[in-house]
Amino acid sequence: MNIVIIGGGAAGLTAAIFAAAPEHTVTVLEQNDRPGRKLLATGNGRCNLTNLDQRQECYRTSRPEKAAAILKQFPVSSAISFFTDLGIYTKNRDGWIYPNSDQASAVLSVLLMEAQHRKVKIKTRETVTGIAREENGTWTVHTRGWKYPADRVIVTTGSPASEISGSCGDGICFAEDLGIRTIPFAPALCPLKCSGADFQKWSGVRVDGKVTLLLDGIPVASERGELQLASYGISGIPVFQISRYAVRALEEGAHVEAELDFFPDMEEEDLAALLNRRMMLCTYKTREELLIGLLPDRLISAALRDGTELDAIAHAVKCLRLTVRDSAGFSRAQVSSGGVDLAEVTETLEARKYPGLYFAGEVLDVDGACGGYNLQWAWSSGAVAGASAAKEGDE
Repeated sequence: MNIVIIGGGAAGLTAAIFAAAPEHTVTVLEQNDRPGRKLLATGNGRCNLTNLDQRQECYRTSRPEKAAAILKQFPVSSAISFFTDLGIYTKNRDGWIYPNSDQASAVLSVLLMEAQHRKVKIKTRETVTGIAREENGTWTVHTRGWKYPADRVIVTTGSPASEISGSCGDGICFAEDLGIRTIPFAPALCPLKCSGADFQKWSGVRVDGKVTLLLDGIPVASERGELQLASYGISGIPVFQISRYAVRALEEGAHVEAELDFFPDMEEEDLAALLNRRMMLCTYKTREELLIGLLPDRLISAALRDGTELDAIAHAVKCLRLTVRDSAGFSRAQVSSGGVDLAEVTETLEARKYPGLYFAGEVLDVDGACGGYNLQWAWSSGAVAGASAAKEGDE
């Protein structure tokens, strides 16, 4: 039986390993010059493999129960055992699981070695242009220079997110051509472009703080951590965590704001009292000088934007509101939201309308929070799709 996998990323290589068997010919078609280029960039090159905290809300999708059912088939314990068997010794950083070497290259290497051991064929520089179902129920995968016959096809093309060359959204185009419902891709885990402050003055500042997302004035999400302030707006992991909701809300026409709290360990009235005490102790200081030691120098002007009254300064430090006008785009996004609707596939990730066609990875409408969730989804969905395609072929 011929199994063709479109895409040689994390999900595609996992699917290939789980689909491989002596009686099967497994071929991976990768449009880049080498597989796994996006995997090499994950976790700033350290590869956050997965996370021990597997709350359902860590996976964002329009079908949370369906995603949970797929993840249950290949959970965190299975992923860790899988990589341990391949030779990756893992370490635990507060629930975030990394290879002990802190090298994404090691993860890619063991996946490629296992694929080679299982006689998986990997064809690079192969750009798939379409997939067609034949009258006898088999498939033909068309590339720019060849046609690959297949009994089973697994689509693991990822999404347009990433600065890596070759990241694309072709997978949902293939699905749409077959009448399979998709949700348009949008950037997620990305910086946000804002208005409402003089960003040039604070560009480059990193500060511990909290960001709250407001949609039409209503708080809907809040995250704390290191905020990164840029010439265009805001970045950092807390911003990434709320970004997918901000981007989707903008698409729906909502008024989107980000409220920044640069002193999250203290209530506003307590901060105002602190400022008053500082003023009484150092009556010779200007308002700007009063804030030295409390805020980074380049944030002081933002704290004074609404005046020099101490209550106003405390409010600005605790509740600096910015209007979110856009994301920083797919090239700055770690993943995408959207993809093939999970209602269109079974719990084995086979297309309901087309037996023998499977989807896995980021091409599906599941995006995870920061912390290894997107890779866990890649391992889980790739393993389920690969094993299912191989099992179906054996029956």
